[in-house]
Amino acid sequence: MQPILLVCNIIAGLLGFLYAYRVVFAVVGLFCTKKYAPAKHLHRYAIIIAARNEQTVLGNLLDSIAAQDYPAQNLTTFVVADNCTDQTAAVARQHGAICYERFNDRECTKGFALHYLFERIERDYGRDRFDGYLIFDADNLLMHDYISRMNDAFDAGERVVVSYRNTKNLGDGWLSASYALHWVRTCRLEHCARSFFGISARIQGTGVLFDKSFVANGWNYTSLTEDRAFSSDVVAEGVTIAYQHDAQFFDEQPTSIFIAMRQRLRWAKGNLQAFTETGGKLLRGIFKQKKTRNKISCYDMLLFNFPSSVVSIPVKLIEAALIVILALTGGDPSPAWYMLLFQVIEILIFEHFAVIPMGFLIFFTERKRLRPLRWYQYLWYALMFPLFGIIGDIVMMLAVFVKVGWKPIPHRADISIDTLDPQSEAVGGEQPAREREPIGKK
Repeated sequence: MQPILLVCNIIAGLLGFLYAYRVVFAVVGLFCTKKYAPAKHLHRYAIIIAARNEQTVLGNLLDSIAAQDYPAQNLTTFVVADNCTDQTAAVARQHGAICYERFNDRECTKGFALHYLFERIERDYGRDRFDGYLIFDADNLLMHDYISRMNDAFDAGERVVVSYRNTKNLGDGWLSASYALHWVRTCRLEHCARSFFGISARIQGTGVLFDKSFVANGWNYTSLTEDRAFSSDVVAEGVTIAYQHDAQFFDEQPTSIFIAMRQRLRWAKGNLQAFTETGGKLLRGIFKQKKTRNKISCYDMLLFNFPSSVVSIPVKLIEAALIVILALTGGDPSPAWYMLLFQVIEILIFEHFAVIPMGFLIFFTERKRLRPLRWYQYLWYALMFPLFGIIGDIVMMLAVFVKVGWKPIPHRADISIDTLDPQSEAVGGEQPAREREPIGKK
């Protein structure tokens, strides 16, 4: 049993070593990020939104798009109302978007909805009519200068750009706050450093701009987590996913633990699928890419997709069982109950304790961007933040054994952009037809 225990210790140590570089990201990200000069050209963009029963929130997103300080004639908004049973399509059209309705209950992931929408754009307008595409979820809201700031990065030559993800319902409870801390932590303590070093960030479902060349043959990412698959392919091809810290959008976070578990389980299953499908090409990229930063990007993306908890948790459980057996059989003088308790604490709590001060740090560094809270909310939300990681570990283990389907996440926070961005002048209602269709059809 001692050799097995030694192997477990080696595996645990190796995992820690492989991810140790992220400490550097966290430190550098507090102080540095890449900045972009004002753009010289105003590019033409298509805004892509996949919506399913989003009549409550979609209008607010479209109003925030209408309130952009970017020329309206350079923007065309497309919505796919996917398997909707409410007034989502009507809301989209009333707010000036070009809307296509799709009904297919067999192919029901967001990726299939995007595939359908890009096919319709090609048929009616031509995908090459636009310089780039911006993808949002229906619950998002954009700061008034969001597209201008993204255009700065795009005009600088970046082919794929992600942005700062804020939360519009931060104060709705510990769960929504944990999601907010998770997304903002990724932006500030990871993506800022990635952009500073010139290595790839990663797409996180929404708030992304990419060059039209990536959809020359349509949208073909239809898995449970299409963002991971797309990110992995982009990085494996040697393209850097840039991060624009100055472009900020908001989205709604779950407040129900049931909804959160369902969403996290889908993420976990998609994580496993992405690692299976793209792990090989990312591994090859570490050795075949010519630029050092591209090699590092492949390594970083590979570890992001790697389901480390599927390895680390069984290893620690085996380690705990062996320690107890050795203690009971006289192979170790320590009391069995003491060692078992220590292992359980290490698995469930100790590994996640570090995120408590991290939560306080994020609340402090992002205080000018996050919605203000009362002091006891900051305290409670930071103390509860470890539970977010523990839930992630649990659902990752479940995802190995259970079949997971795609189900929509309900959004009910009817918040307009002018409550979050004082400089926004969002206006609702039906928009003129020329703004709905600023370009000629094919």
